[in-house]
Amino acid sequence: MAKGLFRSGMVVSLMTFISRILGLVRDAVTAHLLGAGAAADIFLFANKIPNFLRRLFAEGAFAQAFVPVLTEVKEKDGDNGVRVFVAQAAGTLGTVLLIVTILGVLGSGVVAAIFAPGWYNEYVSGGAEGFKYELFSQMLKLTFPYLFFVSLVALSGAVLNVYNQFSVAAFTPVLLNISIIGCAYYFHDKFEFGAFAMALGVFIGGLVQLLFQLPFLRKNNVLVKPTFAWRDKNVKKVRTLMLPAMFGVSVSQINLLLDTVIASFLVTGSVAWLYYSDRLIEFPLGLFGIGIATVILPTLSKLHVNDDPKQFQATVDWGVRFVVWLGIPACFGLIVLAPLIINVLFGHGEFMASGNHIEKVAMGVTAYAFGLLSFMLIKVLAPAFYAKQNTKTPAKIGVAAMVLNMVFNLILAPMFGYLGLALATSLSATCNAILLYYFLHKQGVYGVSKTTVWFFAKCLIASILMFLAVYQLQYYFPWQQQGFMQQVALLSGFIVVAVVVYFLLLVLMGVRFRQIKNIN
Repeated sequence: MAKGLFRSGMVVSLMTFISRILGLVRDAVTAHLLGAGAAADIFLFANKIPNFLRRLFAEGAFAQAFVPVLTEVKEKDGDNGVRVFVAQAAGTLGTVLLIVTILGVLGSGVVAAIFAPGWYNEYVSGGAEGFKYELFSQMLKLTFPYLFFVSLVALSGAVLNVYNQFSVAAFTPVLLNISIIGCAYYFHDKFEFGAFAMALGVFIGGLVQLLFQLPFLRKNNVLVKPTFAWRDKNVKKVRTLMLPAMFGVSVSQINLLLDTVIASFLVTGSVAWLYYSDRLIEFPLGLFGIGIATVILPTLSKLHVNDDPKQFQATVDWGVRFVVWLGIPACFGLIVLAPLIINVLFGHGEFMASGNHIEKVAMGVTAYAFGLLSFMLIKVLAPAFYAKQNTKTPAKIGVAAMVLNMVFNLILAPMFGYLGLALATSLSATCNAILLYYFLHKQGVYGVSKTTVWFFAKCLIASILMFLAVYQLQYYFPWQQQGFMQQVALLSGFIVVAVVVYFLLLVLMGVRFRQIKNIN
């Protein structure tokens, strides 16, 4: 099982890597066409709302509640039970989502006022920034239906994951990025406000993702006719688990959205600076943290059903080692290379024409990077609760983390603006991870092993030395005055050096690959 879990994790990471690369290409296109001014603020916010709701309800609360119940049904009732349950879950979720989507489209003005109060205040007072609210509410009519499509995508992906078809769900987001890039390229000049072309890409991307997964559901004989079953015992169990799970697993997304809401009161560009900073953090987080979380939840759920606490703890400990192994160097690497990465990805077109935003985004990346390992640990520790169908404990922790985030926001935002919002998110994520571990340990579910503690120390030392090596190397090979291709070559070279130095140092300190590959 250990070898299979590691292989599945790497498959998901590989598919996610492809998706994230295209996501960075999409962001580069966004930066080129929209820059980091008002147009970027409007589109990125209009895209963030359905994505936030998707992560909160579908990939967040629903997935964490649905997968353990589905695993239990599969173990006890077999494939026939799975087909019945999937039909009931799809019909119930689909009906609720359809109603929410229709209300969201019809009431886009209200949604815009709730999520962007700063822009709404400008609109009602006749301020110069009032046009943002008008365009924002119009654009939501295109982006909001994405919630309906992608939530059903999350459901079908969860089903496929239980059948160990991890690569399909991990690859699916590639289609969204292709749709947005394609629409931006072909339709940008067709709209009076070019950002609407990218919003159209969001709508099309959601539909294409859902259609892509249907043949794989059919292949696994789980493509069934949806049935509304609000009172079914298993559906009811999912509903019961979902509400607290919304806070437990999606607290970081809630915090990021709250940051964006507050940023609507700040100077123009604040929303875009936070977005681009977050996107760079999302690359390693999605590649390693979410990749492991995807494969570890079905495994932990099965271990819980089969009553194997020893292997359960060993699996969580393996997940912690895995994210430490890659999360710590990713944190230091992003900090030292952020200005060059941002310049290569975004330093052209409207992004540079509307002002030099590289320093602003780089500072945001640094602020978020301090919380990167915590973001990743949450993705491993929270599923340990959900696998046991305990959503209340992480929910309480999530509420506490959100309160802390707002306190940190009130303290740091007046002093540091958008940067204070990013720092507050990192601090609250760290508190979230610490509390998750504390309660897992208190309940006797998981305690970090001595092997993992020493492993953490070695990864930290290797990462610090790697950081110093790359930082010093940039003095000998300055990139600021180089052309684009030279900057790409230097970035590639710095990354290769960082990887070689980090893993060589780990080997010299006695770390072996089997410590990552094997669970025990």
